[in-house]
Amino acid sequence: MTLPPRSTLLTTPRLTLRPSDGGDAARAFEIRSDPAVSRMLSLARFPPDRGETADWFADHAREWAKGLAFRFAIARHDRMIGLIDLDDVSVDGREAEIGVWLEQACWGRGYAGEAARAVVDWAFGPLGLTRIRAGHAQDNAGSARLVQALGFRHVGDVAVPSRSRGEDVLQRRYVLHRS
Repeated sequence: MTLPPRSTLLTTPRLTLRPSDGGDAARAFEIRSDPAVSRMLSLARFPPDRGETADWFADHAREWAKGLAFRFAIARHDRMIGLIDLDDVSVDGREAEIGVWLEQACWGRGYAGEAARAVVDWAFGPLGLTRIRAGHAQDNAGSARLVQALGFRHVGDVAVPSRSRGEDVLQRRYVLHRS
């Protein structure tokens, strides 16, 4: 895999996806302070920790440079409304896991699907991935519709610890192969 430049921008009719950085931490903290958002994120703490959020966003440039993760702030009218990423990139750079979260005010408007389609096209195109994994909590109907609309195939369910909920949740797992 040839590492893409940090100047990579993906655009859709309504959104701009730009590499996230430390400057996005405050807005991300604000979004993830909504319990409805955080409860769907298995690795997120609720309530979020401001320092942990800042440290994570500050590390995004290093992850990108090493090819470990590619994280994009989702912006509408120059305001960050969420994040979409490809992380857990395999050592050979052929597969990764996609994840997305949005502020609750943007749910149900098609923004997650629009951003995900752009990232999947980029991942299978210029980035050169051959397989993308996805997962969502069993009770997350919006994410279920999203992965199915993108053509992901269900491959099983697994119990995973959820930091935000403080318990294990059943996670539905999916894969999508480059055609």
